[in-house]
Amino acid sequence: MVLAAGLGTRMKSSAPKVLHRLCGRAIVDYVLDAAIEATGSRPLVIYSPATEGVRDHVSERADTALQASPRGTGDALRSAVAALPADVDEVVVLSGDVPLVRADLVAALMEARAMDAAAMALVAVDAIDPTGLGRVVRNEAGTVERIVEDKDATDDERGISEINAGLYAFDAAWLRRRIADLHPSPVTGELYLTDLVAMARADGRLVGVLDVEDDGRLMGINDRSQLARAEWDMRVEMNDRWMKAGVTMQDPSTVYLDFGVELSVDVVLEPNVILRGTTKVGERTRIGAGSQVFDSVIGPDCVVWASVVERSTVEDHVTIGPFSHLRPGAHVGRRSEIGNYAEIKNSRLGEHVRQHHTSYLGDAEVGDDVNVGAGTITANYDGVRKHRTVIGKRVFLGVDTMLRAPLVLGDDAKTGAGAVVTRDVPAGKLAVGMPARMRDPKSIPPKDAPAPDGEAPAQ
Repeated sequence: MVLAAGLGTRMKSSAPKVLHRLCGRAIVDYVLDAAIEATGSRPLVIYSPATEGVRDHVSERADTALQASPRGTGDALRSAVAALPADVDEVVVLSGDVPLVRADLVAALMEARAMDAAAMALVAVDAIDPTGLGRVVRNEAGTVERIVEDKDATDDERGISEINAGLYAFDAAWLRRRIADLHPSPVTGELYLTDLVAMARADGRLVGVLDVEDDGRLMGINDRSQLARAEWDMRVEMNDRWMKAGVTMQDPSTVYLDFGVELSVDVVLEPNVILRGTTKVGERTRIGAGSQVFDSVIGPDCVVWASVVERSTVEDHVTIGPFSHLRPGAHVGRRSEIGNYAEIKNSRLGEHVRQHHTSYLGDAEVGDDVNVGAGTITANYDGVRKHRTVIGKRVFLGVDTMLRAPLVLGDDAKTGAGAVVTRDVPAGKLAVGMPARMRDPKSIPPKDAPAPDGEAPAQ
């Protein structure tokens, strides 16, 4: 069971706390990972009317139960027990706002309960700063007798440094029998899950304890400052793992990777690089300083330099940048060169396309070995609809060419500088002028050729 019914008012957000993003995923997703790995079963997530978005978010991976009103963790657990299948004999309870929890810790907690045949087991931490957290109260023999919440504790109890980490394992039969006996706190009116500790002891049952060090992994995220600290910890861990797998990071502290990013051997990430979503980077590719890549595939032996790539595919041996922008739907063929201030959107480029400077290709199909002159633009939008431009192989587009879609330029076609092309250009033809007229390239005299009588010199 994953407790996720709290809105998290300290986040100062309209979004449920557990849906805030951490290295590209919702906080609760990491908790579900640990739950599924440790138990091998589908979790049950408890949500409230204020956190209905949680139900929708987890629906593919977990079942859900509604806590109709926010009356504390005990009430949330009671709502979940009511939805529990009859054949369940053990229940693990995790907090949806503790994303750094690991499956091996959850498994160890289950072992601790089974070893003593305990009614329940919990994780305890000797905290450096226990302020605001529930204290674990033991008897003289060291047996856990109860847990007292900070707001209900006496001064002596607040002096205890051992705190409850909020992870539990229960004998399901005992839990079903006793969950209805929880009573509201006289101070807050809430039902505390932690009161089950004293109830287990009153029944003569043991309460198992798994003691862990205070390494910050069980820190719940309650505000944006704690969210930032958790992201830092997770990012340091991920970057270290990738470097050990053969990725070079020149300054790991400035490399930002999402959880779903995949990197190959000998990838080089320069400083101030951001890779988001499901991005994949091939062998020996260098992602240069200042680059951002989102949900894209970059092939091997590429260079991306100070550029933005979004939901695009880049084949091998491609150079991009500096200051290029590949927008969603761009597909760049192998050995192509995309240079300064070049923009591509929803277009497929063949092999060895050269788009070196200040140009825009939108809704276009570009053949192999095409040269895109500086200032070339596909005018793909007429104010109502988008139209495609098809450019054949070995086409040469002169500087400042304007291609008014829909258009087809045949193989080996050319455009002159400043041409405004409004109709198809047959294969091998030259389009010049505004609007462009078709010429046979062989009929154009050299620039320094003498002009026929009565004509201006060739320009």
